[in-house]
Amino acid sequence: MCRVLRSSVTLPPVPPVGEVLRRYPDAGEPLACEPIGKGLLNHGYRVSTTHGAYFLKHHLDKHHLDDASGDHATIVRQHRATQQLHSLGVPVAPPLSDTEGDTVTVIDGQRYALHRWVDGLHRDGTQLTTAQSRRLGALLGAVHMGLEQVMEADPPPPVRGQSPDPADTFTLIDELLTAARRMGPRDAFDELAVHRLVERRALLEQHAHRRPPTPGGSARGWVHGDFHPLNLLYRGADPVAIVDWDRLGVQPRAEEAVRAAAIFFVRPDGKLALEKVRAYARAYRRSAGAGAAELAAAVHRVWWERLNDFWILRWRYRLHDRRADPQFPAVSALAVWWTREYEAVGEAFTG
Repeated sequence: MCRVLRSSVTLPPVPPVGEVLRRYPDAGEPLACEPIGKGLLNHGYRVSTTHGAYFLKHHLDKHHLDDASGDHATIVRQHRATQQLHSLGVPVAPPLSDTEGDTVTVIDGQRYALHRWVDGLHRDGTQLTTAQSRRLGALLGAVHMGLEQVMEADPPPPVRGQSPDPADTFTLIDELLTAARRMGPRDAFDELAVHRLVERRALLEQHAHRRPPTPGGSARGWVHGDFHPLNLLYRGADPVAIVDWDRLGVQPRAEEAVRAAAIFFVRPDGKLALEKVRAYARAYRRSAGAGAAELAAAVHRVWWERLNDFWILRWRYRLHDRRADPQFPAVSALAVWWTREYEAVGEAFTG
């Protein structure tokens, strides 16, 4: 019997660890499992057995804000990609194969995958030196080039098209403002939300004419889809595993590079550490063979995306899900600062 160590009533349900492990006889007998608290999508567990430690992932069919379908074929494609990337030397943690050679275990209609446990820590941009920032950019470039190689035979899924329409954003802002103002009693988060929504509406009114054209100018290809500090494990100064490939898909590659930098290198006050961004971007361009013009177009589209994005507030006010609330102060400040420092940010990515 697996002993689940629980610290919160909000933790995910107990998985059928014993039944899963029976499909992997070399994994040993279960001793304990502990839900992993970090991360916003899917459920993960650290499983201790008589043979060591493993990561058990429960692939959910859907998440309220996740477009990934979670179907069996999609998960298998993700697994195959990580196995092939691992063979190329990219630091990933591919799933283990069971006695039938499958990497997905289906129990009562639920899908699970077992991975070897990787000891490591998450590190954001404030913890990275300039040299490590450079290495991060080179790593993401290697991921994109590796995916181009291993996914060559896979037909790409549909890609997104239109950039956000400010008319739709104005409607969303009004809806969220109403929800925030009706909170009772309103706390400091609600007050900040109201301030940022009003501020963002004014910025959009000022910059609505700068909506990016469709399609964008960035080369499309297979990307990780969710490259950020919680999905990268370090051991000391070295990245040892890129995890959570649920959003593997075809997108403009340079936009993933810009989007990742805006997460890794944002400071608590919403400013980007531009010297680290510059080192990261130069290394990415060399590793991925991306030109300055491609990065410039990506910077513009991601800036526009951020200016129109309120996913944290949608989670809070539409879904009553507050797990992402701590990210809001920096994320909301970044959109404002980026607009003010647009030229400097663009130069950091392209210079």
